[in-house]
Amino acid sequence: MYRTKTCGELRIADVAKVVTLCGWIQKIRKMGALTFIDLRDRYGITQIVLDESKNPELLKTALGREFVIQAKGNVIERSSKNQNIATGEIELEVTELNVLNAALTPPFTIEDDTDGGEDLRMKYRYLDLRRNPVKQNMMLRYGVNREVRNYLHDQGFLDIETPFLIKSTPEGARDFVVPSRMNQGEFYALPQSPQTFKQLLMVSGYDRYYQIVKCFRDEDLRADRQPEFTQIDCEMAFVEQEDILQMFEGLIKHLFKTVKNIDYTEVVPRMTWDDAMWNYGNDKPDIRFEMKLQNLKSLGKVFADVLNQTDFKVFNDAETVIAICVPNAAEYSRKQTDELIEWVKRPQIGMGGLAFLKCAADGTFKSSFDKFYDAEKLKSLATFCNAKPNDLILILAGTEEKTRKATSDLRMEMATRLGFRKPDEFKLLWVYDFPLFEFALEDQDGGGVGRWVARHHPFTSPKPEHIDIMVNNSPKVENLEKYLEHPYAQIKANAYDLILNGNELGGGSIRIFQKDLQQKMFEALGMSEEEANHKFGFLLGAFEYGAPPHGGLAFGFDRLCALLGGSEIIRDFIAFPKNNSGRDVMMDSPSTIAEKQLKELGLKG
Repeated sequence: MYRTKTCGELRIADVAKVVTLCGWIQKIRKMGALTFIDLRDRYGITQIVLDESKNPELLKTALGREFVIQAKGNVIERSSKNQNIATGEIELEVTELNVLNAALTPPFTIEDDTDGGEDLRMKYRYLDLRRNPVKQNMMLRYGVNREVRNYLHDQGFLDIETPFLIKSTPEGARDFVVPSRMNQGEFYALPQSPQTFKQLLMVSGYDRYYQIVKCFRDEDLRADRQPEFTQIDCEMAFVEQEDILQMFEGLIKHLFKTVKNIDYTEVVPRMTWDDAMWNYGNDKPDIRFEMKLQNLKSLGKVFADVLNQTDFKVFNDAETVIAICVPNAAEYSRKQTDELIEWVKRPQIGMGGLAFLKCAADGTFKSSFDKFYDAEKLKSLATFCNAKPNDLILILAGTEEKTRKATSDLRMEMATRLGFRKPDEFKLLWVYDFPLFEFALEDQDGGGVGRWVARHHPFTSPKPEHIDIMVNNSPKVENLEKYLEHPYAQIKANAYDLILNGNELGGGSIRIFQKDLQQKMFEALGMSEEEANHKFGFLLGAFEYGAPPHGGLAFGFDRLCALLGGSEIIRDFIAFPKNNSGRDVMMDSPSTIAEKQLKELGLKG
């Protein structure tokens, strides 16, 4: 055996024992005849000491950071104890030392607070994984994985694998495609999700399925996206929406308890999509704090009594004017408000400017538009926004969609600046009743304009009370400018998302399980009968052999781990992630392949 103990398990009770440790040298400190070494492995750090006066042979071997060594010796009590580590009351007095492998000087310090930048650490990810913060993230990920499986097993779910080489049926993001050598000119696709397979498993009678599975999407990347990602994929038969919500709300509460030791006993609130968009400007609101959006132009009385009685064209000429009330921020300086103005002008936000109203503690008001508003109008505006003394009202004006999104982003930015988004505070929220369709006014996916597209995916069922609207109306839109008046714009999806701290943890829906309704959905999306049969004939055929009512949900596993770990950056919770360009800088992939391989695949003559 190379070792008899790990570097994290020795305690004061082990004093006088003879043990052998193995690990990596993290630090070396020489103090006269004594050399102290912090020896690290996955389990922790143990200080070992080489005493030149007792055993001068030990120091003849060259040692350095990250050398892999084996040390045998006696466990002794430390004279200077370290309460910051679990092994801090003891040290190992070394009698035998072997270098198992020398090491180059690492390109960055392998410590909690490293001097390595993100790009450098990703290139040497195998070194970065040795650091405690990353190791703790990997352990948390494993803990979440284990507890998900425990919970779903106890609820009667079966873990069933589905294929990775499937048919390309791009309806959402772009597929990653794989050429076939045996069927040249034809291609597999890597799954964006196991959606159709899990529905087929419901037809097959496996009424509770789950899988912690890799999925692939060839889409633009952000900090919370990867081209390959993991999701907790689940499906249940003979269920309604309430059954799904109760089951998976239970899963997340189980994870809070078993992984974070948090008793999440609060009732998880529910919010319609319409309310989320109206009050927060997005469909995944962070409800740890208030600052709801106040639409100053939506209510005629407010507009008539205040806004319309001035010559302030910024407000008067705008399609919408939206405010947020920031608590206890009225003392923001001119420099701070100027910074906010520049922040909203950034291309990512795209607004022309920002107006503000300070509600002083003494009951007076000061705004950036004082020349157009007297004290009474300012007071009326503050009252409408439910402002209290010492609050700051921030106002954006412009087109409806752009201004609503910008105000939502500003709300989140202010919450971050003021410390309202605490990483150790967790608030869950269900959002439901999404629109079933969106209308394409721009050609975003090559499918053309003036058509309905599925907001979620084409297998989502309408709300039961809206099925007749879809069945009894043609999806054709005669006047593109009036698409919101079309019956299809009123149809709500039997779908739901679970939100945690302003991030979508996962989402799902009750599925269509009748062939005729599924064909109507394909028709609404502009698919001909021939195209629908070519892409999804296997599913339509399965529906003719007794498909049960069913529904499901998928959680983004990487994001779930990140949020439970107090972060929103999923790369930190993936062992070997890609960078923002979708590249693995450690392996230098994607890369070109040899001409011989191209010819074998029929991709080159």
